Amino acid sequence: MQSFEDTEPVVRIRDLKKDRVNFVLENVDLAFANSIRRVVIADIPTVAIDMVEIHSNTTVLPDEFIAHRLGMIPLNSANCDEAMRYTRDCTCLAGCRYCAIELRLDVVCNDNRTLEVTSNHLEAVEFTSNAGPSENITDGEELTKRGEAFGHPVGKNDPSVPPVLICKIRKGQELRVRCVAKKGIAKEHAKWSPCSAIAFEYDPYNKLRHTTYWFEADQRAEWPLGENAKEEEPPRDDEAFDFNAKPRKFYFEVETDGSLNPQEVIMRGLAELQTKLANLILGLKAPSDMDVSGEIDSGVNGGTTGWNQPVGWGNQAASAAGYASPAGGGWGSGTGTAWGSGTSPAQNSSGAGGGWGSASGTGTGTTWGGGTSPAQNSSGASASGTWNTTPAATSGGSWGTSPAQNAWGGSTSPNAGSGGAWGAQQGWGSPNLQANGWNL
Repeated sequence: MQSFEDTEPVVRIRDLKKDRVNFVLENVDLAFANSIRRVVIADIPTVAIDMVEIHSNTTVLPDEFIAHRLGMIPLNSANCDEAMRYTRDCTCLAGCRYCAIELRLDVVCNDNRTLEVTSNHLEAVEFTSNAGPSENITDGEELTKRGEAFGHPVGKNDPSVPPVLICKIRKGQELRVRCVAKKGIAKEHAKWSPCSAIAFEYDPYNKLRHTTYWFEADQRAEWPLGENAKEEEPPRDDEAFDFNAKPRKFYFEVETDGSLNPQEVIMRGLAELQTKLANLILGLKAPSDMDVSGEIDSGVNGGTTGWNQPVGWGNQAASAAGYASPAGGGWGSGTGTAWGSGTSPAQNSSGAGGGWGSASGTGTGTTWGGGTSPAQNSSGASASGTWNTTPAATSGGSWGTSPAQNAWGGSTSPNAGSGGAWGAQQGWGSPNLQANGWNL
């Protein structure tokens, strides 16, 4: 049976209106469906009032209150991507007609009645800049891509759309304001979000148990099913829980604030998500001009080495003991050495010694079991025993030496003065030269 991961995504529109759309998305992952919801809310650019100059305000509301209400008024932002620049991308110094839209509000109440100041009183005018003639403005085609109502309040002069109330004034009160609208996204401020609400649901019967219901008496009575439950089959009472089940059908209802129509919101959201994924893939790729075999890192001695060059272990021409091999052999490179050859990471003080499997101190590679142990005595001469030396070995015994003669292969304790290495005369536990080994 073909799984839904192998099938093509399906979008089925159930309802489409001027300001909202209801659709079903199938055969996609939960993360992808949720990413569409998040992108639609916060990553689609629109136009909103960003700066307010209060020239006169004798209403009962403070300036900050009115400025906030003006910023939340939705403005027509159709084709905003191409019809307007971001302020950060424009070459002007203090705003211009390519990156800003100016709106004026001048209302005075002269009658003995309560006057409602709404978004219909906002008028879009030609942008006036205070920067003077010294500003450098680069001309573009943004103005030709704007519609007739671009930047105007949503529903202005439309009897079917109620205006947004700003404040109420009485006789003798006035409100004169200059507003500057700019382009932005909802990640900066919620006023730039083209959506007022997004309903997102999956698994209406809670078969996956992603939701824990709180109830007092009857769960089904206190948590009634929605309309989306009609799209799926109800679970049986004797049906076993599927731990590997994943949601495959998602129900969306996107409601806009009027700045963009629902079709443009969804299409621009998908395009923005595609751009984000493309940038992520591009960022994960290595630079095209990087040469893996070229100079990548600097060596211990200040020289540069590549990925395939011997670096680190055994790359220094040191004469003292340490992690670097004096013979110049690396873990898998150097003078004919490999894992079974060359010098060991722990060398003796004289610099001589065989590799992990070397039969002598020459450094010529053999096998793992054919040479001296990784630690040699202080004189530099390789021990005669191997990893499997019999207990009868007397000089430089190995790991197989019996505790009765020399513990741990006949080595002295680190504090002993004779030999000073693992393969010398006495054992670990000998307090003096009279006793040997662990069995005193």
